[in-house]
This record gives sequence, structure tokens and C-alpha cells, in this order.
Amino acid sequence: MIKESKKYDCSRGCSVERTEGGELDCNYRPGCCKLEVYDWLSGVSQEQYKEYFEVRFKNTRKGIYHNASGQSIKTGDLVIVEAANGHDLGIVTLEGPIVGRQMKCRRINPQTYEFKKIYRKAKQFDIEKWQEAIAREHETMIRSRQIAAELGLDMKIGDVEFQGDGTKAIFYYIADGRVDFRQLIKVFAEEFRIRIEMKQIGARQEAGLIGGLGVCGRELCCSNYISNFQSITTSAARVQDLSLNPQKLAGQCGKLKCCLNYETAVYMDAQSRIPKVHEPLEFEDGLAYLMKTDILSETMYFSYDQTSLANLYPVYAEDVWEIIKMNRRGEKPASLKSDDVPAAPEFVTAVGDDAINRFDEARKRKKKKKKSSGAKVAQKPAEDAARTGESKEMNPNTGEAPKKNAGEKNSGHKGGRNNKGRRGDRPKKDTPAE
Repeated sequence: MIKESKKYDCSRGCSVERTEGGELDCNYRPGCCKLEVYDWLSGVSQEQYKEYFEVRFKNTRKGIYHNASGQSIKTGDLVIVEAANGHDLGIVTLEGPIVGRQMKCRRINPQTYEFKKIYRKAKQFDIEKWQEAIAREHETMIRSRQIAAELGLDMKIGDVEFQGDGTKAIFYYIADGRVDFRQLIKVFAEEFRIRIEMKQIGARQEAGLIGGLGVCGRELCCSNYISNFQSITTSAARVQDLSLNPQKLAGQCGKLKCCLNYETAVYMDAQSRIPKVHEPLEFEDGLAYLMKTDILSETMYFSYDQTSLANLYPVYAEDVWEIIKMNRRGEKPASLKSDDVPAAPEFVTAVGDDAINRFDEARKRKKKKKKSSGAKVAQKPAEDAARTGESKEMNPNTGEAPKKNAGEKNSGHKGGRNNKGRRGDRPKKDTPAE
């Protein structure tokens, strides 16, 4: 595949080369080319939507535009589009009937909605001017963060996006509460000499811009393909019977993981076929209590001992429905114990066993052990030296210790200094001298 030497940026994050066939070969960067929509109607023509195209810009900002230029435009073309002030440059991502599907998803009525226009295809000088504006984005972001810190605003500027003509900049910021940035906009306008637009984003959008790897070992979903974030609650974890451990449920953004919603519908469908057991099941050999439920396999585990997980017997959900109906009629099955149905293994909860801080606690315990063992080892030679010093230095005839030179250090309790700084062989004030 032969590529042209001319390179440009598809949406301010990716290095792009146009192939001989006219397609774009993109070097992916986080937060840029997210494959949110797959054109499964590619090659299908429909006259109703032939003049409508989806155009994408930086940070998953996209919109549907009407081709008013009359030029032949296809997916992958860089086009000049209408903006609020001036013009912008974006890349065409969808065309044809799939654009009509996107209109229905966004609840856009083609008869009443005022579409912005596509003026023409981008020329070489448009791309060069666009790249000059892109080159200013990083420097502008660093300087804007410094200005916000000088003004004492509780906010973080995550990214800056310049318009295609270089006359406007969108500052994406993150803040916990409301921020009064009226003074900030004035300073930005004087500093950068452009029109300013402030747009607040959340922690999920910031993680999508930065990128990274998740606990699954794959690239973060928010930086790979997710651009429309849905609300995620702990009820999704409860439906899947997951432990409500913040260390497991939180992602790199500090919020609940987006992947919690992936299998929620499957678990809810399986739970619709599992009965809710509020009372123990009655058998001829006793009462059986529900101890655990395997949602995906639709298996329920019962035990005759309500306080133990040792002897559990698996029963399918459809069989539990029959047993409940029999109990309501006053009938009791024989027993859960059967040669064909072996007892389930004992379930052991692992909540907290794989906490992240377990390594820190183990390291602290090791340090304490090393310190205590080192103190004991250092204390024993000192005690031995003191004992040997007393036995060797004592005069067997007089029973007194010999005098030492001034340069020698006294060791032990006899010749050393006590806590008050007095010599150990001198009598204390509160005891009579011998």
C-alpha cells in the first residue's frame, strides 16, 4: 500500500497519512478516533440522506452537517464547516443511511432542524493553518493552568481545542462545584488574543483524554471507544452479586467502572427466572435454608444448617419453583440428600483478601520484626560484655573494681553512667554510703 508523503492530523491527536485509495491510515491517540459507530450500511445508497454527513472534531465533539457545496464528499475527507464565528475543520466519519439512524438516536427531525453547512473540502493552506493552531494548544493549556492557579480558582484545565481558523479556543476544565471564571476569561482574552469558550467535563471524560490500561490489561474503554457516558450506580454491582468494595469497583478516574453496565442486562434476565426465597423450604428431613445463588447458571444452594456453609446442596431454579408450589399445597419432598446430587464445596468469601494495601501492611510487619530482632541481637552482646567485664575486673582480694584511665570508657552498670549522668560506682543522694 503506497502512501503519500503529505501527513496531517485527523483530529488533533493522530498522525494521519492518506493512502493511494483515498483512505486514511490513522496512528491512534487516546481521546481521538473512537470507534463508537460502525457503518454497517456502507455501500447502501439512500437519496433521502445523501447530503448529510457526520463530522468529528477533537475530544469526541461531532455533529451532523448538510453538504451545501455540491462537491463529492466521502468518509475520511477533511472539510471546512460552518461554526458560530468563522469556520472550523473536521473529518467526515459517517455518510449515507447510517446518518439517518444517528439522527433518530439524537432525536433530530430533518424537516425542522437547522443543520450547519459544509462549505467545501479542506485545501492545503487550510490544513497548514489548522496545524499552526494545533501547535499552540499545548503551550496555551500550560499557560492557562498557571493563570488559573494565580487567580486561586478551584478548577483544573484538562485540554484546549482551537478552532480550525485559529480565532477561537475551547478550554475543557474539571471542577467539583461552580466556578466563577468571569475574571479568568478576561485574562485569557488579553493573554491569547482569541475568543474564549469554557466547557466543563467530568472525571470520565478526563480519563478518556489521558488514556491508560485497566485492571483487565486492555486499554481504557473511555479512551478507546466510549464517548457517550451513561450513569453507573452501585445497583449494577448488586445485581451481579459483586462485593461493594470501592477498590474493586472504582476505575482510574475514581468513579465506578463503566464495564459494570456491560453484563447487567444478562444478570437481570437470569434473575427473572430465579425465584425469591424468603422462607426456608420444607422437606421431610427438615428445613432447608437458602445460602447462595449462582445467577448465571441459575443454581441455588441450600443447607440444613443456617449457620454453616459446609454442607450445601445445589438445586436448579426451575426445581425450586416446583418445591415452593408443593410446600404451598402442603406437600413436602423427601430430602435434598441424594446420591445423584453431590454436596457443593464450601464457599469462602474473599472480600478484602486481595486489597491493595495488604502489601503495605505486610511490609510494615516485616520492618517491625527486623527492628525488634536487631534490638535483641544488639542487647545480648552488651549484656554479655557487662557480665564478663564484672567477672574479670573485680579484684578477688578486695572485692572492688580497679580504677581506669581517663581516656578509657566505662562499661556496664558499675563503671558506666546512669540516666542522670552520675557514675554508677558513686552512692546516690537518697541512699547512705557504705
